[in-house]
Amino acid sequence: MKKLILAWLTLLAILLLSGMALGDTLYLRDGRSFRGTLIGYINGRFAFKVIEPTRTTAQRDNVARDEGEIRFFHPSEVERVEIDGRSLDELKFETRTVDVPLGPNWIDSGIDLRRNERIQTTASGTILASRSRITPDGLRTSDPSSPLPSAAEGMLIGAIGNDQNAPVLELGTSREFVADRDGRLYLTANRGTYTDARGSFTVQVKRERDQSAMGEDNRTDNPLGNPRPRNRTRTRESTATRTPAEVVIDVPGTSRGTDTNIDVRAGDQITFSTTGTVVAGRRIGEVGPEGGKVSGFGAIVGTRPLPTSGPGALIGYIRQPNGQVSQPFLLGTQLTLSVPVDGRLYLAINDDDYSDNGGGFKVKIRY
Repeated sequence: MKKLILAWLTLLAILLLSGMALGDTLYLRDGRSFRGTLIGYINGRFAFKVIEPTRTTAQRDNVARDEGEIRFFHPSEVERVEIDGRSLDELKFETRTVDVPLGPNWIDSGIDLRRNERIQTTASGTILASRSRITPDGLRTSDPSSPLPSAAEGMLIGAIGNDQNAPVLELGTSREFVADRDGRLYLTANRGTYTDARGSFTVQVKRERDQSAMGEDNRTDNPLGNPRPRNRTRTRESTATRTPAEVVIDVPGTSRGTDTNIDVRAGDQITFSTTGTVVAGRRIGEVGPEGGKVSGFGAIVGTRPLPTSGPGALIGYIRQPNGQVSQPFLLGTQLTLSVPVDGRLYLAINDDDYSDNGGGFKVKIRY
């Protein structure tokens, strides 16, 4: 029995040692191969710690030099890489998972794309909107108020950059496409209304890693220490180079939140000029953009969105990409605002009872 146990232990040790010795294998196009540890894909090259190179006649003199060293191989040199016999395609790709609910803003994927880069998206999950169960392929109906009226209602769609003229991409459950420009990838569900929506899509974005970060003419003896910088076009241009735009928004006296369709970012300078009057209820009556005055207990305990300002005043707030709403701020008749957070700009009337309101403001916004 002791001999049998000893034999089993010896066999187990041999299997473990042989498994450790095998490690990863890198095959070159010229017929050579190396066994060792694949460290990663760094600056456009495979980084490989050599345990044992193939011992051909031509290589015997270099075996001792190669063993234990980290060597770098350009993709053009490599035929394939295996880890315990499995192909290592994932080294050539970067994958990120993004949660995409249906809301007022496009969801920032956090992925900056380069022109001519190949991207694959796969999506799952369900968004419940009213009585509809929407999958990433959308419904059989269309929505004229959606970002892409020609596509199925609720379909997963995407856009590169925040340029309103950038084409909208139909992604659905699965899609592979080539980026037509540099920019950040944004995602959303193709539906105009979102107040009744719950749930989200889970989107996996797979992109090819940059294999040309270090070309043949830019090789270095130490790629780890001297990475080549990537100069990409910023998705959002600097404030100094952006062309100012001007719009006029009508805000009714009953507005709890009028969507300006303006996406803003922290630090933007926006100018508001407001005219008109609203009726802020029977007790307050007609007021201008600065709002009315309240005396007595109501002036001390305010239940309006902005208690420090009068009822009927024009106020604004920003709905952030994560769905949270910023603190409201008074706009009044004239204001130049430094935007506090990224998000979508909304305008509203400062009141706690809109049932007896009327009139409206006309707001000119320069941004």
